[in-house]
Amino acid sequence: MATPYVIAEMGVNFYDTAKVLGISPLEAAKLYIDEAAKAGIHCAKFQSYKADTIVSKNSPAYWDTTKEPTRTQHELFKKFDHFGENEYRTLCHYAHSKGMDFTSTPFDYASADYLEELVDFYKISSSDLSNHPFLHHIGSKGKPVYLSVGASYLSEVEEAVRVLSDAGCQDIVLLHCVLCYPTLPENTNLQIIQTLKRVFPHLRVGYSDHVAPDATMSTLSTAYLLGAEVLEKHFTLDKTLSGNDHYHAGDPTDFATALANFRWIDTVRGNGEKTVLPCERPARREARRSLVLTRDVKAGEVLQAGDLMAKRPGTGISPQHTDLVVGRAVTTDLKEDTILTWDMV
Repeated sequence: MATPYVIAEMGVNFYDTAKVLGISPLEAAKLYIDEAAKAGIHCAKFQSYKADTIVSKNSPAYWDTTKEPTRTQHELFKKFDHFGENEYRTLCHYAHSKGMDFTSTPFDYASADYLEELVDFYKISSSDLSNHPFLHHIGSKGKPVYLSVGASYLSEVEEAVRVLSDAGCQDIVLLHCVLCYPTLPENTNLQIIQTLKRVFPHLRVGYSDHVAPDATMSTLSTAYLLGAEVLEKHFTLDKTLSGNDHYHAGDPTDFATALANFRWIDTVRGNGEKTVLPCERPARREARRSLVLTRDVKAGEVLQAGDLMAKRPGTGISPQHTDLVVGRAVTTDLKEDTILTWDMV
């Protein structure tokens, strides 16, 4: 497996950074792209929505309100819905100028339509898994679709895949996801990655992570070991900022750690071919065993089993050939502890 494709979910965290630094949200979003590019991340992802089209005004919070105290979804989304086509066009070009891919999750038809010429692929939120008309609309555009499948049953994933496929989408990536912010490690259930790979062998499978980062980024590494080809995680420049997604996001150092882990995993994973490596040849020669004489023998004497012992090094006749050696006569006088070679018998 090649090193996984890594998506930094900028989401709307840059709004908070803009306030702290006293810069515009667009400048902050560019700063996020800068830092993600330096860390080696492959794709910058944002979210495109308007509060009035994504949620009714009284929809309750479903996140940890001790971390994000806003009580309704509408109130929260209203804080972060200021960008439109022009801003995302600017960010698209900026990400590409930094060598990164660009995408943004659309949450309404208008966003899906203006993003069509901007995104390298569509990312669809778990929350729209059952929004079949919306899935069909996006699937008909002919672009790759990365679909998070959090908080769903397998049958719902199968239905969503069928809708996208029937609409003409030929490149679908399923992202295992747990729709809890943050996700406790014991709820992560990364084995679902293998379940999705088994049930959908023709699709790529990845993981969208909401676990609070640890020093070793173990969750993402484990997901990669279990077969995730795409990895997505929320991105922030300051994990201590209050509100929204900072409390379960990774910062540039976290992402750099994860990417280093993936390279290490690729290094130690190897290619699966069982052979003798060049570095093993000296040990193979010196640590394997050969047939060695247990006594002095004269030329012409016939060797018996008791005359032989297997000892290191492995430069003589291998003990696997003991039956061929027993019963043969030696060709010359030999001393005890002589390592037998084929010219001696």
